[in-house]
Amino acid sequence: PHEEFYVLYLNKSNRVLTHKHISSGGVSGTVADIRIILKHAIELLASSIIAVHNHPSGNLKPSQADIDLTKKIKEAAKQLDIVLLDHLIIGEKKYFSFADEQML
Repeated sequence: PHEEFYVLYLNKSNRVLTHKHISSGGVSGTVADIRIILKHAIELLASSIIAVHNHPSGNLKPSQADIDLTKKIKEAAKQLDIVLLDHLIIGEKKYFSFADEQML
């Protein structure tokens, strides 16, 4: 019933090291702190990450805030030689992939 933001942390072989809950929000949004996301990546020595959050409304279209956040995560991670592989938005029974839509 509310937004949740998670990140999957992967090694060089793209095997998941772990996932971390980054934030919980309300019905229309949540705040994901890029510093926290990358702090975990550094601590885990992750080579890549996948961001995942849900849209409780079921609308899979990324908001401008989603697009901006994705760009910021990608650029910040790049500075640390960490690759943002994808950002997924999960709906009720479907998902939106920034990578599939060539938006990364």
